[in-house]
Amino acid sequence: MYVRVDPADATPIYEQIARQIKFAVASGALQPGELTPSVREMARQLAVNPNTVARAYRELQDEGILTAQRGVGLTVAKDAPERCRKERERWVYERLKQVVDEALRAQITPRQLERMLRDLLRSLPQQENTP
Repeated sequence: MYVRVDPADATPIYEQIARQIKFAVASGALQPGELTPSVREMARQLAVNPNTVARAYRELQDEGILTAQRGVGLTVAKDAPERCRKERERWVYERLKQVVDEALRAQITPRQLERMLRDLLRSLPQQENTP
C-alpha cells in the first residue's frame, strides 16, 4: 500500500494518512479483509512518529473502516469500500464547491465555469469505466 505524507500541507499528518487509506479502500487498492501495514511498519515507511500512525488507525477503527483481528492486525472492514466511496465523493464535492465559490467571487459566470469544467474533463485521458 502506497501512502505519502506532505509535511508542508496544513492538514495534520494523521488525517493525511487516514484519508489516503480511505481513498485506497474506495478505489479497491485495499480490499475488505486485507491487512494494513503495522503501525511500526507504516511509521517507518513514512518516517513519522508511530503515535501519528496509531492515531490515524484509531480514527479509521472508530469510523468502522478498519477492524482489529486479534493476533493478526488491522483489516479492512467488509462494508468499508461503500463508506469510503461516499466519503470520497463528499470530500471532492466540498472541494469543488470551494472552487465554484472562488470562481463566482472572481466574477466568472456559471456558463464560463461550466465551459471550463467541460474543457478540463475533455482533456483528461479517457477511462474504460467512464459512464
